[in-house]
Amino acid sequence: MKFHKAQKLQGVIAVPGDKSISHRSVMLASLAEGTSEITDFLEGADCLSTIECFRRLGISIEKKGAGHILVHGKGFHGLTAPAVTLDAGNSGTTTRLLSGILAAQEFSTRLTGDASVQKRPMRRIMEPLSQMGAQIVSENSNDCAPLLIKGAPLHGIHYTTKVASAQVKSAILLAGLYAEGTTEVTEPYVSRNHSEIMLRLFGADITTQGTTASLRPGSPLRACKIHVPGDISSAAYFIAAASLVPNSEVHIQNVGINPTRDGILRVAKAMGADLSLENIRTDSGEVSADLLIRSADLRGTEIGGSLIPTLIDELPVIAVMAAFAKGTTIIRDAAELKVKESNRIDVMTRNLAAMGCDVEATPDGMIIRGGRPLHGAALDSHNDHRIAMSFAIAALRAEGETTISDDACVNISYPSFYSDLQRLRTARID
Repeated sequence: MKFHKAQKLQGVIAVPGDKSISHRSVMLASLAEGTSEITDFLEGADCLSTIECFRRLGISIEKKGAGHILVHGKGFHGLTAPAVTLDAGNSGTTTRLLSGILAAQEFSTRLTGDASVQKRPMRRIMEPLSQMGAQIVSENSNDCAPLLIKGAPLHGIHYTTKVASAQVKSAILLAGLYAEGTTEVTEPYVSRNHSEIMLRLFGADITTQGTTASLRPGSPLRACKIHVPGDISSAAYFIAAASLVPNSEVHIQNVGINPTRDGILRVAKAMGADLSLENIRTDSGEVSADLLIRSADLRGTEIGGSLIPTLIDELPVIAVMAAFAKGTTIIRDAAELKVKESNRIDVMTRNLAAMGCDVEATPDGMIIRGGRPLHGAALDSHNDHRIAMSFAIAALRAEGETTISDDACVNISYPSFYSDLQRLRTARID
């Protein structure tokens, strides 16, 4: 796809439902007793992989309309052995969280994903689940999928994670639903807490104190209604775009602003963005708001430490903002970027450099010396949805034409991204 410089962005959009919450809503609704109704569910490829996996595990899931599904849960012990290998597609969330559930079932499962998922590290969940009594091995002995999981009785543990990872924490807590005794997870920093909020919503006995989440088994999950807020990770592209393109004003409706996910808002304001929150409310345990963003002159900043888990998925587009900002931006403590759908440190620095940015990769992040004029270039997305969307935004301020390979990968998290961008802009997308 080809992109050109924009003159301004103007309008109102509603981004798709939150990907993390959508995944978890299907998983917990499947383990609950009764029928759960989920609205504004993200119908991206990753979340559809989660639905397909649970259908193969014997759960009836009905589509009632756009983003509207019914999950007919069967309780903790209602899953049945799949007749085929479970395929998580491109979804690391599906792979890791589902492993925690499968570890306690009375059957064996083979769980895999696409080529990207088969390169992503799974030892980070295999280790704690094995300590709980799980029998889980990497088929190719490389600590990656495919995973062979033989259900076994589990016991609770207190596990301290090496990185702040919501996927690791959630896999352990989901296994803890079936374990004997209390399961506790302590992180170096608090990662996104959607699992804790939703577990509590479904009736699980879960508490949090500091960076530790504790779950006591025994409480059955009860079906409920879930309204999924808009994904702040998807909103981030338009926060960046409206900030960067002159004479812009964009309203984004119903965006989740969970404090464990709002790092993009804090960084945008630190960079001088003209951003305000309106109509703040709480639904299904999650806080959301409408966002108003106007163009502004951005400045560099430093990003690291406890802020990183709150914006790990937004760092690619933050790097784009930094490329156009005055001064230097330093991103550190973000080595986790290397094991996403692509090595995002490597891909971001190479693509930004191709556009003329003064950027340097570091072992755990990037140094971006902003303010240089950027030009269009032929860029490789590496089939990574967040890379493709980030450089579609960079192209809005770059001189000349930008092409992005494998642009359809945005379907993983934001199928309508290009059409939403087109509605807001005055330049053209071919």
